[in-house]
Amino acid sequence: MQSLNYKHLKYFWVVAKAGGIARAAQQLHITPHTISGQLGEFQETLGVELFRRAGRGLELTDAGRRILGYAEDIFAMGDELLEALRDDTVKRILPFRVGIADSVSKSVAYQLVEPALRLEAPVRLVCREGRLTNLLAELAIHRLDMIIADRPMPANLNVRGYSHLLGQSGLSVFGAGALVQGLSGAFPASIDNAPFLLPGEDVAIRHKLIQWAEAKGLRLRVVGEFDDSALVKSFGQAGAGLFVAPTAIAGHVCEQYKVVEVGRIDAVLEQVYAITTERRLTHPAVVAISKAARQNVFKVAGGPSRRRGPDRDR
Repeated sequence: MQSLNYKHLKYFWVVAKAGGIARAAQQLHITPHTISGQLGEFQETLGVELFRRAGRGLELTDAGRRILGYAEDIFAMGDELLEALRDDTVKRILPFRVGIADSVSKSVAYQLVEPALRLEAPVRLVCREGRLTNLLAELAIHRLDMIIADRPMPANLNVRGYSHLLGQSGLSVFGAGALVQGLSGAFPASIDNAPFLLPGEDVAIRHKLIQWAEAKGLRLRVVGEFDDSALVKSFGQAGAGLFVAPTAIAGHVCEQYKVVEVGRIDAVLEQVYAITTERRLTHPAVVAISKAARQNVFKVAGGPSRRRGPDRDR
């Protein structure tokens, strides 16, 4: 089997980071023609296309993004090695690679993961975001230490792993101030036939939310569906429609996105899991995350909302 040419990998990495061959050539102090030739040899060796044209620049293919992840780890470890050689008193940095399902609230994910950076032993955090099935494939080959997801690991996948419930929260309905002012009546009747931004098919609470609305006789006038939790909040901030987020971060959502909390749905719970390959949590960063979930993130559901107090529905 042909060995990996690390010089080719370095050229690919610089081009990917720079966004084009010309800028990479300036950084490497070599000609664009040289880089193009080296990239061509690298792609031929790997048997995959790494870039595609995007206007006047280049963008990574799916294979290119995957290889870039490996390159980031390889060159980060190289930098760590050089630093250790320069100073033999440098502590060993503990790598912590966490996958975050794109259906998980970014605010929740940050509050969970951030304590890992405050451990006594230095941690080098590597975050990967994507669909849960793709992240589980990375976990299976030990490319990840943990996954944060909104559901336990599916039973039908041939992946050895364990699901640890970190916490759960009811849902809150939010909307831009102008949209909320146009609602009438008490919650939840007030959201009947209002424009609604629905979680996508990959989001665990989607079907529970739909069932809750049907049980209440509510018509959700869906104007958009979103797998990504940050994107739906941005559309909600712009007034495109009402949206839901965990009540546990209601105060943060109102403050960051300048929206109003319309009401709370205690009957629908959003759960957050840590998925690992170990039955017992032993990695210091994972233990810190589990502790933060219990003591901080899910300890108190929400806070004061802006402009209007939320009504509850059980």
